[in-house]
Amino acid sequence: MRAELESLVEEIKQSMELLRRRLDWDAAKRELDELNARSEDPTLWDNPEEAQALMQKRTSLENQMNAVGNFESELEDLTALAEMATEEGDEESLDETQELMTALRDKAQNAEIEALLSGEADGNDCFVEIHPGAGGTESNDWASMLLRMYVRWAGQRGYKVDVIEQQPGDEAGIKSATIQIKGHNAYGWMKTESGVHRLVRISPYDSNARRHTSFASVWVYPVIDDKIDIEINESECRIDTFRASGAGGQHVNTTDSAVRITHIPTNIVVQCQNERSQHKNRATAWNMLRARLYELELQKREEAASAEAASKTDIGWGHQIRSYVLQPYQLVKDTRTQVEHQDPDAVLNGSVDGFMSAALAQRVGGDAA
Repeated sequence: MRAELESLVEEIKQSMELLRRRLDWDAAKRELDELNARSEDPTLWDNPEEAQALMQKRTSLENQMNAVGNFESELEDLTALAEMATEEGDEESLDETQELMTALRDKAQNAEIEALLSGEADGNDCFVEIHPGAGGTESNDWASMLLRMYVRWAGQRGYKVDVIEQQPGDEAGIKSATIQIKGHNAYGWMKTESGVHRLVRISPYDSNARRHTSFASVWVYPVIDDKIDIEINESECRIDTFRASGAGGQHVNTTDSAVRITHIPTNIVVQCQNERSQHKNRATAWNMLRARLYELELQKREEAASAEAASKTDIGWGHQIRSYVLQPYQLVKDTRTQVEHQDPDAVLNGSVDGFMSAALAQRVGGDAA
């Protein structure tokens, strides 16, 4: 068998072993047996909310355990195919088997990271806010590049994206944007992206073609459902309405349909302008505020409060979590995990899983800042 194939087999085995350990296989099997037994209790659905939570937990645990079994079975079949092709000297079959093994390794590594997403809100949808730092058009353009990156990343994972609000820049880019990413584990994957992102490039807006450094901040927080009770004293909130800007037709630009809510005790500000109805925008803004306050509470419980800390820093030097250098060389580097990628174009087109995976593993390992 080729050395490349043998290396892939070892990587897949290592991922499966790590997956078993992170699942705590024996304990997970006992828990699944208990959940299966409870699901057969005819009185379970007397409490629909409790029953639904139990069934969701059972399905998630069962899927993770089945994934390990499927990986083992698929690896066994591919290993047999590789050995047969090696004996027969069939290079075409060996190439095909290597491609299949590479895909299996990627799936196993993805499942390994998914097993880390066991936080209280990791399985939820999420809101993503993007704000440019100082720097005018250049920073506004950088913020729009980050927005595009996350929209593309979400699309590659099969997630749905809704634009909640977007303020265009005066000349180019955006002054701010909020999107909602909908999909299983959307918050779990995105939560480590909160922080300041730094871009170094030759500015297309500089007639002297000088190199510029720009900053933009990203804030990620989970969408919460009605079962989570977040008390908000409306007397502690300031509500402003204003005319929405950007695309949306004449009605959007001639009525005060956009809504901004400021929570005075925490200085949290949310706004929504994606609907023509002020009533709908107000409801969405209240949901966003509840989600922000819930996320704040989650961060207080966690040792690694990276999202909260990022929101309190300046959007500038010394605070970035990742640098994207386009000139004089090409490199994207995460300052927390030291993970690097030498193809910024691929990263800016949505290939950020490697950075997310490393940050998640670091956070779970207790090394995250």
